Amino acid sequence: MTRLFYAAFAYMLAGVASGLFYREFTKLNGFPEGQFTQLGLAHTHLLTLGFIVLLIVLILEKQFALSRSRLFAWFFWIYNAGVIVTSGMLVVHGALTVLGAESSKMIAGIAGLGHMLLTAGMILLFLALRKALVSRTDAAASVSAPAPV
Repeated sequence: MTRLFYAAFAYMLAGVASGLFYREFTKLNGFPEGQFTQLGLAHTHLLTLGFIVLLIVLILEKQFALSRSRLFAWFFWIYNAGVIVTSGMLVVHGALTVLGAESSKMIAGIAGLGHMLLTAGMILLFLALRKALVSRTDAAASVSAPAPV
């Protein structure tokens, strides 16, 4: 549970720092205000997918003890890898845009891999949650069943 807390806190710090980087990097390079760059998306991805989602998962962990399942450990590492890869590629692509350089298909491919990791992580989270819900329902049914006479 503390691992989720510290990961959420780290994403909050990274999200705020990426917003600061976005603002200052675009100003420093004379990037026209209001023109699109993916640097701003890194800020929202880190705050939403990292900070907010992991806080929600922390609540689910407290309620359902998801970490009892091995699926949860897989979720944690795969999901976090997805957030880091996706956000990292947003920063790279956005910085290239601000600098007026061309992006490449490789950057898009790596970003796609990050999104695939996010998807796999979410699927693992739902599988772990389903397993916790089923075991909780089974435990409740066995408690409330009348004893045989």
